[in-house]
Amino acid sequence: MTDGPERLALQRLAIGLQYDGTAFAGWQRQETPAGQPVRTVQEVLEQALAYIADAQVDLTCAGRTDAGVHARAQVAHFDTIAQRSLRSWVLGANTELPRDVSVSWAQPVPDTFHARYSAQARTYRYYILNSTARSALAARRATWLHRPLDHERMREAAQCLWGEHDFSAFRAAECQSKSPVRRIERLMVERQDEWVLIEVTANAFLHHMVRNIAGLLIDIGKGKHPPAWAQEVLASRDRRMNAATAPADGLYFWSVRYDPAFGLPGAEGPVQPRSAMLPGRPDTG
Repeated sequence: MTDGPERLALQRLAIGLQYDGTAFAGWQRQETPAGQPVRTVQEVLEQALAYIADAQVDLTCAGRTDAGVHARAQVAHFDTIAQRSLRSWVLGANTELPRDVSVSWAQPVPDTFHARYSAQARTYRYYILNSTARSALAARRATWLHRPLDHERMREAAQCLWGEHDFSAFRAAECQSKSPVRRIERLMVERQDEWVLIEVTANAFLHHMVRNIAGLLIDIGKGKHPPAWAQEVLASRDRRMNAATAPADGLYFWSVRYDPAFGLPGAEGPVQPRSAMLPGRPDTG
């Protein structure tokens, strides 16, 4: 597949991605103990892009997601000598990709750009359907809790986590990050009808950090602990003091912020209103 003669000049491309993480074992390429490949977002994307490039493609993403976690605006980059139009990269990849992952855009970037290390901040959203009855449409796209949540208590607790802290009490045991210190720019809790939304923006995240924040806020919303408990857990730096990790199905990698000089589509623009795009609502498609 070519749009013209190929040249040997190496170029770096950034791409925007969306995926439903339900049937994926996470972002990162991996194998079973027997050496068999596991279905991951990285694996299926690299296969699709390799078909378009007629050569191996190695992707690096802005934030590696776990099994069952979704993405609205993930960003990745790769280097290639293949000369294709940006339209060909997008349409060609989407033709080869399964329905649960898609490429939104493609754009050339300087070789100084790095999807992970150039990111200034990342935003995650955690959706909770807080209703007596479960929703078939929201299944695997949001976490369902039938017990009433007090979102005001959750919002009060969230304020304790703003700023730069040691988030050891919010990291998974298998987290490989060298430092547990992260800076949360904003952590919001909102309710709209039966939906409770947690949105958090930070410079970076530890493994399971957002799901552990969600687990803590959920327990506080259920009335198991007072809002001040969030500060106690944070100060303890002990994962055993925290609540259970919240399920993956409600978590979305929502957006990533880069220097506007890179000119990436949507990467420096305002985030959509927090009431938008609630999974399973009939007015969201």
